[in-house]
Amino acid sequence: MTTHKVNIAEKLAGFTEQWAPRRIARVNDYEVKAARLQGEFIWHTHEDTDELFLVVGGTLTIRLRDGDVVLGPGEMYVVPRGVEHCPAAEEEAQILLFEPTGTPNTGTEGGDRTREPVDA
Repeated sequence: MTTHKVNIAEKLAGFTEQWAPRRIARVNDYEVKAARLQGEFIWHTHEDTDELFLVVGGTLTIRLRDGDVVLGPGEMYVVPRGVEHCPAAEEEAQILLFEPTGTPNTGTEGGDRTREPVDA
């Protein structure tokens, strides 16, 4: 992993695949991942960890069973551990995720949408 500054826009410009996080930094036992999202993901939970979403571009909706959270550029939301959620974006959103190393993007659901992050 890099020990120099990271340009988030350049990292996001380096790939077009959606729902496939790219690791751009590590902070202690956490990874910072960049991702492009469009459409709806799957409902899932992370039983052992919170998950932080930070929107860089576009609009991201975090669907929750008790109401949606809509985020624009520069806004973030932490999904508490164990809370079922479903990220969605009508048009492409560019985001950063902060979560412990090894956290599967599909949480406890698994399935064909699971992606191992690769370095950007």
